Amino acid sequence: MEKKSSTKSKGRIAEFVKKEPVTTVSGVLALASMFVVRPDAEYLGYIHWSTLSILLSLMLITSGLKALGVFKAIGRRMLHRATSPRSIVMILVGLCYVMAPFITNDVCLITFVPFAIYILEIAGLRQYIIPTLALQTVAAHMGSSISPVGNPHNLYLYGLSGLSTGEFIAHMSPYFIASGVLLALSVLVITRNNKKLSFTKTHMIGGHIKKKNRSTIILYGILFLLCVLAVMKIVNYYIALAIVVMSIFILDRRNFKNPDYCLLFTFAFLFIFVGNIGRIEVIQNFLEGIVGGNEVVASVLASQVISNVPASILLPNFTDQYMLVCIGTDIGGLGTLIASMANLISFKQYSRLEYSHIGKYIVEFTIISILFVVPLTGIALVLG
Repeated sequence: MEKKSSTKSKGRIAEFVKKEPVTTVSGVLALASMFVVRPDAEYLGYIHWSTLSILLSLMLITSGLKALGVFKAIGRRMLHRATSPRSIVMILVGLCYVMAPFITNDVCLITFVPFAIYILEIAGLRQYIIPTLALQTVAAHMGSSISPVGNPHNLYLYGLSGLSTGEFIAHMSPYFIASGVLLALSVLVITRNNKKLSFTKTHMIGGHIKKKNRSTIILYGILFLLCVLAVMKIVNYYIALAIVVMSIFILDRRNFKNPDYCLLFTFAFLFIFVGNIGRIEVIQNFLEGIVGGNEVVASVLASQVISNVPASILLPNFTDQYMLVCIGTDIGGLGTLIASMANLISFKQYSRLEYSHIGKYIVEFTIISILFVVPLTGIALVLG
């Protein structure tokens, strides 16, 4: 019995590690750092509680809206009149670009990548699946860059920067606009053999919002506005979280099982690891020498190796140029598959297809990503 129990436990651990590699690695790093810097009172100051509170609020809201079919309904309406490969791909990529600032890049890809695969399959456009998914991933990354709530590390760095929401948007606008132009040009290139399609609303995925859910959707809309007010520092983060949790508990408590809570633990572990690293003088001096004055390039390169969320938490400890780190980690989320969890979301969705070509996907995704990383990094260096 004990052997069976032990085998089952090991299997669960292996399954968790496979499913949540970033959380696992960040947990191991946090634990290892605790042997170097023993736990003390300073640990309490490591964790950015306001970031975690608003992140949890947004996760609950977006998962609730997703479960109610709101995002698919929006996609269905946008695709209603699409009649050519170009218009279909442009809308599928555009959906990620315009929705990511509001629902985060991860939620955007979880929602619209399977939707895109379905639409392209029924339209007989399988040849466009890989480039479309790659461009959707780019669109979700760079679309989310314009908003403090567009992705978790933006939220964290926005909090550190002390900027107003308007100032944050102004800093990120050049990259948002430039990436939008590049995305449109990319779609024109990959759909250069454009042709007329017979593609009507009868082909569409469900996507209708049930009348009985409308009051709940309105509630989530109000709660989202409350979170925006909290991000703008008009409402206290913790008051917003309390209202969100109580409202969902009363009206839609099933939603508590939907969010990816591992993301919160990932952040907590990384806060501990980075806090401890910052107290080791040799490492601190070394990283300050590398990062200082090279924030954008350091952030882009670090993201390729350790992913952009860990990079966004690590590097601000060695510079006060928080917005440059934000720009670098937003751009740096593109490139390698491991540069961002969002990249892996799209990849996993594609890899489940019976006709998938993993090697081809990795090559095309990497090439397309680099074609965005290089000019966007160049713009960042010019703007300084």
